[in-house]
Amino acid sequence: MSTNDDLAESAITCPIDFEADGKQCDYLRLPHSVTRSAYGWLPSPIVCLKNGEGPTVLLMAGVHGDEFEGQVTLAKLAHTLAPEAIRGRVIILPMANFPAAQASQRVSPIDDANLNRVFPGDARGGLTRQIAHYIERRLMPMVDYVFDLHSGGSSLHYLPTTLLTWSDDAGEREAEIAFADAFGSPFACFFAGGHGGTSSVAAAERQGARGVTVEMGGSGLVSPDALACCERGVRRWLAHVGVTAPLPASPDDPKPRLVHAMTPESFVFARHAGVFEPAVELGAEVVAGQLAARLHDVETPWDAPRDVFFEADGVVICRRAFGRAERGDCLFHLGCPPPPA
Repeated sequence: MSTNDDLAESAITCPIDFEADGKQCDYLRLPHSVTRSAYGWLPSPIVCLKNGEGPTVLLMAGVHGDEFEGQVTLAKLAHTLAPEAIRGRVIILPMANFPAAQASQRVSPIDDANLNRVFPGDARGGLTRQIAHYIERRLMPMVDYVFDLHSGGSSLHYLPTTLLTWSDDAGEREAEIAFADAFGSPFACFFAGGHGGTSSVAAAERQGARGVTVEMGGSGLVSPDALACCERGVRRWLAHVGVTAPLPASPDDPKPRLVHAMTPESFVFARHAGVFEPAVELGAEVVAGQLAARLHDVETPWDAPRDVFFEADGVVICRRAFGRAERGDCLFHLGCPPPPA
């Protein structure tokens, strides 16, 4: 949990009174001294809505700046959600890594850092680590839930998927699944952990909040079907935790297919550079040993392409978006059958 020293150390400031009822729209001020502006700051937009007592939710997008579905979802929500429609507090941070989001890049162009790999951050570090520190030490201690909206970004494309953190505790797994059911994405995928404690979900856990994240589309654009799923899912999450009124149940409510990606075989990587020719589409059911792709060295077209094979059974929930691949690039992500309970 945060301390007074943690808060005093941060150079990031915000004029919003998080305890006041109503709707406030302003900016986190990220100090950034450059030749053009010696005493300048970067404006990361933030919205706070509060109406009496109730749960507090932090909604984030733009942790990776080239992931747009979440940013659009939260921009729409910031415009349309009224304090009278909620019970408790909703904090909206649509461009969490503002420099990256402004530049439409996965990582910050200022310090080349990935916000979702540097939590808990450092108040005296580079700008991305300062942002991570502020989010974890200032915002997260106020909240009960952190919903972090992602997509495949420029290099990948995901079928809408809720990402869950695997726990050996059956009750905790059921609680995670309940959030996936509430969101209503076609898939819910268990992962083994939170990138060694450096992710937003791990940060939320350290601060006593529940963190859940999703992957929605990608390919460096706004995918209409993923955007619609994301908008609907966020509204359903707010109702699920009691911030907004319950939504009427419907027999058409989607129930995610539960899969996992907890073994290396769930991912397919390029072992050679070349032009990426996928052999399957998103959503395809595949088996170990099946052809996944061919990599073509078009600079030596007389050489045979390199075949790439799946190493596990599963469904293709993510595929590379770029046409070229280098050795080590991710080509596919499988959702594999869930492990025994």
